[in-house]
Amino acid sequence: MAGVTLRPLQPGDEEAAVRWAADREFCLATGWTVGLAPRKVREHWARIIVGAGPDFLRLGVEVEGRLTGYVDLANLTPISGEFGIAIGERAWWGRGLGTAAGQRMLAHGFHTLGLDTITAEVHAPNLRSHALMRRLGFRETGVGGPDSYRGELVETVWYVLTRPD
Repeated sequence: MAGVTLRPLQPGDEEAAVRWAADREFCLATGWTVGLAPRKVREHWARIIVGAGPDFLRLGVEVEGRLTGYVDLANLTPISGEFGIAIGERAWWGRGLGTAAGQRMLAHGFHTLGLDTITAEVHAPNLRSHALMRRLGFRETGVGGPDSYRGELVETVWYVLTRPD
């Protein structure tokens, strides 16, 4: 998808997160607390924007000049990280934005950061996320959990992607 860019988060981006947090379906899909006060969302995002630490990287996903989501590499080491993604603007769901943003973050992880391995964990019932992992080239490596998803405890599925892949 053309026109998709990743960029560092910046002051003011917390307002996009406040919009996303007002969307119950987004919150359920991503594990965000439903009904969280805008003040709490702003405070949380303000901390992320200034830097969450050397083992966590969150980049904004921008389309047409608008912040529409984010991609993460968490638990970063010199050789590995854990991939995460959320598209906050539901109007962009199912239109290839997750694939495009994911490809850009994986390229950043493997080529810019020099990682050897990127893992991901997906809730077993989240079929859209499983499909995204496969489109991005991840392969399933096992199951874990339980973890809370949409109010229920469910298994998680682990994925891995290596630089040679």
